[in-house]
Amino acid sequence: MFTGIVATVGKISSITPLGEEPGAGVRLTVDAGGLPMDDVALGDSIALNGACMTVVSKTGNGFAVDVSRESLNRTAGLDAIGEVNLEKALTLADRLGGHLVSGHVDGLGTVLRFDPVGESMELVVEAPRDMAKYLAYKGSVVVNGVSLTVNQVRDTEKGCEFSINLIPHTVQVTTLKHLKPGTRVNLEIDLIARYVERMLSLKE
Repeated sequence: MFTGIVATVGKISSITPLGEEPGAGVRLTVDAGGLPMDDVALGDSIALNGACMTVVSKTGNGFAVDVSRESLNRTAGLDAIGEVNLEKALTLADRLGGHLVSGHVDGLGTVLRFDPVGESMELVVEAPRDMAKYLAYKGSVVVNGVSLTVNQVRDTEKGCEFSINLIPHTVQVTTLKHLKPGTRVNLEIDLIARYVERMLSLKE
């Protein structure tokens, strides 16, 4: 479990195929940046851009993870060298500053706008139709591993557009500062919404 509060921005420094067949995954070597690695052991979980990955080796001030082809097909930002948001798995002693996050990407969104509004930035994302029912005014959503609050929701023929207000601090300390129209982003719905849907779908 995670909180969606990004600990630091790291960088995918190398990508190595795990096989020659078309469906092979890759091994990512990640520079951990300012993420303390002293308490990280093999098998621990670290979220990269909101996707929970397992540490398979430690490399100085970094670590490596293996990513399956299925995960690569269902996420954004894990198939190229570049910056990624990092967060270690939650412990029972940690503060829950964001919201409960599983690290499982539910779908890919597309950035429609990322414009300044006063001192902040307004981010507008188009989500797939099957995610629309989980997005609500003042509800929680994870974008590339960052826990955020939905300010507006508008259903469309293609799916659902939602907007988020980003304060300067969030923009500065995450990879969200690199977003632009057309960028694909990892989305995770609120964990509680999953259970609400399940309960409502069952007929006694």
